[in-house]
Amino acid sequence: MVSVSRPAHIPTPDDPQALAGWIAALPPRFTAQELVHIQQASELATSLYCEKSALNHSPLLQHALGTAAILAEMNMDADSLIAAILQAAPDHLNDWAVELANPFGTTVVGLIEGITRMSHIQALSEQQTDDKHPDRAQQLEALRKMLLAMVQDIRVVLIKLAERTQLLRHLSGASPEIQAQVARENQSIFAPLANRLGVWQLKWELEDLSLRYLEPQLYKEVAKMLDERRVDREQYIADVVVQLQHELTLAGVQAEVSGRPKHISSIVKKMKSKHLQFNQLYDVRAVRIMVDDIKDCYTALGLVHHLWQPIPGEFDDYIARPKSNNYRSLHTAVSGPRGLALEVQIRTFEMHQHSELGVAAHWRYKEGAKSDARFDEKIAWLRQILSWKDDVADHGDLLEQFNSELFQDKVYVLTPQGKVIDLPHGATPIDFAYALHTDLGHRTKGAKINGQIVPLHTRLENGQRVEILTAKQGAPSRDWLNPALGFLQSPSARAKVRHWFKYQHFDENVAQGRAKLDKELHRAGASSLPLERIAQKLQFNKLEDCLAAIGRGDISEHQIAITIQGEITPAEPAPTPPLVKRPTASQINHAGVTIEGIGNVQTTMARCCKPVSPEPIVGYLTRNHSVTIHRQACTFISRLADARQNRLLAAQWGNSQAGLSEVDIVLEANDRQGLLRDISELFAREKINTTKANTLSRNHVALMQFTVELTDIDQLQHVLLRLQQVPGVISAQRKT
Repeated sequence: MVSVSRPAHIPTPDDPQALAGWIAALPPRFTAQELVHIQQASELATSLYCEKSALNHSPLLQHALGTAAILAEMNMDADSLIAAILQAAPDHLNDWAVELANPFGTTVVGLIEGITRMSHIQALSEQQTDDKHPDRAQQLEALRKMLLAMVQDIRVVLIKLAERTQLLRHLSGASPEIQAQVARENQSIFAPLANRLGVWQLKWELEDLSLRYLEPQLYKEVAKMLDERRVDREQYIADVVVQLQHELTLAGVQAEVSGRPKHISSIVKKMKSKHLQFNQLYDVRAVRIMVDDIKDCYTALGLVHHLWQPIPGEFDDYIARPKSNNYRSLHTAVSGPRGLALEVQIRTFEMHQHSELGVAAHWRYKEGAKSDARFDEKIAWLRQILSWKDDVADHGDLLEQFNSELFQDKVYVLTPQGKVIDLPHGATPIDFAYALHTDLGHRTKGAKINGQIVPLHTRLENGQRVEILTAKQGAPSRDWLNPALGFLQSPSARAKVRHWFKYQHFDENVAQGRAKLDKELHRAGASSLPLERIAQKLQFNKLEDCLAAIGRGDISEHQIAITIQGEITPAEPAPTPPLVKRPTASQINHAGVTIEGIGNVQTTMARCCKPVSPEPIVGYLTRNHSVTIHRQACTFISRLADARQNRLLAAQWGNSQAGLSEVDIVLEANDRQGLLRDISELFAREKINTTKANTLSRNHVALMQFTVELTDIDQLQHVLLRLQQVPGVISAQRKT
């Protein structure tokens, strides 16, 4: 989406005449006023950075201007270039924000502030790159999310990527320790960020140069096996693209052809992951053909096989047989010009859009990371913005889109050991403590943020280091449950506090439970029935736990009466049992849900939101002492009155298979003959049971609602994507 080429000569501090030439060589899209500001920033940087060096021991001015040159080639705006040039100004000016705001504006100051904040947590990546570090992959992903969340403007991330690339390009003068540190940091943090934002050229360069310093011998061996320079490979691909474009045009196929030589780091990754030798790779050189429809895909395939000899066993038809994430494309390998192996991918523009921005996102596949649907949607939006940037002449129309508030629904903070913890926006130190461990939350008596003691209701901000002060025998305060006081934001933390108070009167609950149970036994005429048998039937190992649950009201009198009747020996032969109806989805589902602190209690899935594993859930204790399971994001839960907040219970999906869940799906489609049949056939192919269907047609538009039984949220996302591909369907989504 975003590409960049190597910059021209960068002036050094002792080369003032070259500075004017460097500015004159900038792309002509900058206005005269913008060029004046860039020159002013460069002159200020010259005076500030005199005799100062960057981390790689190159002159700091040369490092700053090199970063700006990369951004210029990325088609970035003037403010981004100025911020890159002056990004080290906070280290050399006392009141830098005030001094820079007047000549360059508050936008530049904001960008520099964002770069500074990112730099403050870069050191964390070093401890996360240790292969032996527990939860390494999870922590690296959390750290990447934190970097995105900490900036108010996504241009800050692009400036940082350019700065990291410039640093690597001239890292040979640094010590081996610095080389390894910078390479590991770029390989684990910044190259994946460039990948998911679509800044391909920087991503490839960050990966290749990092590999060069981390595994120099392997890098040299692969480079030698390529037996040609990168410029030669790029020219080879360019010639193939021109030839294919010409042949497709002659065949009457409207197509867009692009290509890329596989980079060294990508080759090494594939050799390691697939356990292949270099001569077993057929995609060292690759081109992609994008066409309008599926028919043209196969026409283009035939043309490619006519031009060059196919390599046996290297053809995959992912259009006829899509991958599990619905990735679709034709892949073939041929013996191209000069007998060199060449991979060709053929797909429609729609398939390519799905590959780049949908659930089959290429960046997620390449990183091998666990999917996070909401986060992936935000990344897709940022990638779309960055692709628009290159198509719009007036950058001012898009500047407000760069605001990165997409990531502000979470806050990312650090433990004293540097572990990243994500919490809901507005979370407090008490939420943080309960996220780490329930007992730590119970014993919380104070907190420090960045070494300073703060009130427990303080709202946490991204990047803060939080330390919890505890008492040896502490206990939560009832004030924590008061929403007006703002001590707790997380539903799970509130549930843990309520659970603690519920279990403080155990002996009293046992006595009350014994009285209730004796009353029901007397009413049923079964006073001699052993209490232990009742406890076992109610699935309690200890009688006291069962009696306490009855005393708290977790088990209703109706449940007790049914259990007692089942234990009484009938005077007459039992009647023939009635036919057992097939259990509904909600009845099946409750067996896969665990309610914290609750024994045997009736649970049902809420009809308002119909939760599906593994999305976050919460239990609600009803008046008849059964528990209804809701999604945490359910509007019923968010609008719950303060007086009923104590009815919420911590709930989670069990380790066992949760079973089927009912989900409502709504569709809007252009009405046509056979539409309902096609949708029904899709459900049948996917082995999805439909329990209810409603259709309504107005003005040739069909409004349809289906209730289906699904196993988990991944199956829901998959079926929604398949429904959107049915001819005529305008939209398909989950009913909320």
